Amino acid sequence: MSDLLYISGGPTKPEIISVSLFKLDLCEGDTFVDLGCGTGAVSIQASKMKQGLKIYAIDARSEAIDTASRNFETYQVPDVNLIHGEATSVLTEDNDIGTIDCAFIGGTKNIDKVLEILVDKGVKNIVINAVRIETVVKSMQKMREMGIFDEVLHLSVSHGASIAGETMFKPDNPVYIIVGKSQPRLNQ
Repeated sequence: MSDLLYISGGPTKPEIISVSLFKLDLCEGDTFVDLGCGTGAVSIQASKMKQGLKIYAIDARSEAIDTASRNFETYQVPDVNLIHGEATSVLTEDNDIGTIDCAFIGGTKNIDKVLEILVDKGVKNIVINAVRIETVVKSMQKMREMGIFDEVLHLSVSHGASIAGETMFKPDNPVYIIVGKSQPRLNQ
């Protein structure tokens, strides 16, 4: 996605998107909600993975909505519903979202309330990406309280870079991936 337009705080790196979408376990025809969609990179990749997804990309920042809209046009993402608004408000409004199968949370305030709303809506799988340890702890605690915590991953990615005619690795900032499922794995 080399033509992707950027905003501050994004986009989510391709390697992180790959693991996050794998953990979401998307199925054809699912309703997928991308909360804190930023540049739209996660929604773009999700649309390439599964046919017939009903995608709702939501962000409270006008800059993100404008950037995601342009990126969706560039990457020809079909049938994406781009919604400007704060997650808790959008998720509780009378709109056409309906049942949500999978939710990706790339950024949001009120994570506790967002998780409660998603669980009330019967979401199957939730994946949160976080860079702040406080968000990780808060998300894990809330998911455990609701009985949906599945796992947490710490992902560190480094990319090769040239130095003195040879190769070194430059690390990206680590990302935590917190996974919630309506039916947690039995082996934990």
